[in-house]
Amino acid sequence: MATGTEPPRTTAHGTSSPHPRTGVRGAGRAAIAERHLRTDRWWFQPAVTAAGLLGFIAYSVWRAFANADYYAAPYVSPFYSPCVAHDCVPMKGGADWDVFGSWWGLSPALLVLIFPLGFRLTCYYYRKAYYRAFWSSPPACAVAEPHARYSGETRLPLILQNVHRYFFYFALLVAGVLTYDTVLSFRDANASWGHMGLGSLVFLANIVLIWAYTLSCHSCRHLIGGRLRHFSRHPVRYRLWGWVGKLNARHMQLAWASLISVAAADFYVYLVASGVFADPRFF
Repeated sequence: MATGTEPPRTTAHGTSSPHPRTGVRGAGRAAIAERHLRTDRWWFQPAVTAAGLLGFIAYSVWRAFANADYYAAPYVSPFYSPCVAHDCVPMKGGADWDVFGSWWGLSPALLVLIFPLGFRLTCYYYRKAYYRAFWSSPPACAVAEPHARYSGETRLPLILQNVHRYFFYFALLVAGVLTYDTVLSFRDANASWGHMGLGSLVFLANIVLIWAYTLSCHSCRHLIGGRLRHFSRHPVRYRLWGWVGKLNARHMQLAWASLISVAAADFYVYLVASGVFADPRFF
């Protein structure tokens, strides 16, 4: 297929001039009239991604504003932990810390979710996911994006993506609290140790995926070994960097798996706390 430069256009005065376009339709690009030459269902993956992310957003908004059914001893929803508001449900040994006082009248989940959601929204994989699914930049490989201009992550709102490295530290703290909640899940409703229910396994699977996703982060990989010039002088950090690199290769899968697991853990607590069924205890 032969291509040339951008064809001229006729102005209102009858003269011809190049199209004053930018981006993929710029004068320096090949003049291909079609938006793309793909014959496969290129739109399917971004459509599924958009549906999955919208589904999680709708569910998390519902649960965050519900402000109810988030604690059933010994389980506390990961959306509400740590619970730092004054109106938190008392938790036996749990992370219910009255930090904000009585002036905060909204759901305590709104104080917690900003950190894990901020970490995920600025994550390198999730950027790719919603850039294609929502921003259409580009919607798929070899498919022209509809935007006339592209400034990258140098202007609002996309410049806020650069705070990802800072959200990583908050994500570590949240993962630490959820680990504590997982340990507490191996108790019974009277806070006696040595017990395990179905919820304990749900929490255990969730925290494993949360840690795997958090540690597979590109910022974590860079923090461990990104600035080293000589790996031979830092054998421990090199070994850790290699382990994180293996996790990083599965970052996309871990991002989705941990997103599903955290919603599943919250939904399980909701079912038990609302009385839909009792938590099956194994011992």
